[in-house]
Amino acid sequence: MAAALVPFYSAHAEMSAWADNEGGRMRLVALAPDAGGKIRAALQIEPKPGWITYWKEPGGNGIPPQITIPAGSGVTLDAIAYPVPKHFFNGTVEDIAYDTPVTLPLSLTAAGKGPVTIDAAAFIGICRDICIPFQANFQLKLGPAIQSHPQEEAILQAADAKLPKPPSQDFGVTAHAMSPDRKTLSLTLALPGGGAGEGKGAPDIIVTGPSGHAFTKQIGGKRDGATFKVDVAIGKLPENYDISGKRWGVLVIDGERAMETTLAFQ
Repeated sequence: MAAALVPFYSAHAEMSAWADNEGGRMRLVALAPDAGGKIRAALQIEPKPGWITYWKEPGGNGIPPQITIPAGSGVTLDAIAYPVPKHFFNGTVEDIAYDTPVTLPLSLTAAGKGPVTIDAAAFIGICRDICIPFQANFQLKLGPAIQSHPQEEAILQAADAKLPKPPSQDFGVTAHAMSPDRKTLSLTLALPGGGAGEGKGAPDIIVTGPSGHAFTKQIGGKRDGATFKVDVAIGKLPENYDISGKRWGVLVIDGERAMETTLAFQ
């Protein structure tokens, strides 16, 4: 495993220079803060053909994206959003990742008024035959919000459009229950028409539990009209893990539509 450590890539605009790596490249894009100090930003990642980069829970051996901003810099990272990933299988190894360019929307907050400088370190995994940890440091000095930045705005808008949607009346989790032995999670889903289609197969389901854990193996799924009932096999959990009060995530991909929500456990 080789590491790629990249120096600062600075810009006095709202888009950094590209940081390059053997397996691809990445850069930071941002818009000036709004009146409440909220900053829309994104990390653009472009793997080279044949390479992949990872989702927030990468599967067996991957590296999830990490973005850090120094404390006291005047900017905080509130959230990272993730477009719908793909499943890749190499023997018994499962990766949850992207093999084409992907943009991760970032929600930031600037403290106070005046000029804003974002100092951010991005760390991702990018893999083909080997996995290469890819790290780069970015600095953006944001201009006045009154200026128009159509290229940056288009990048952020396109990234938002590729995110999974929240649950809706025709697409969501209507019931969930963990078995007493914590070996299976039972799900009842409302699925939209079209896409995989009624009676045409199971949706893709990714359950994210404790940090570092993703569960995708379906057992005995059955589609009945717009309803789909299935058990998801739960692998090894951390020792003495107490699920009571926890919230897990679930991503459901059915044809061209994707929905993401949380599951609360009593």
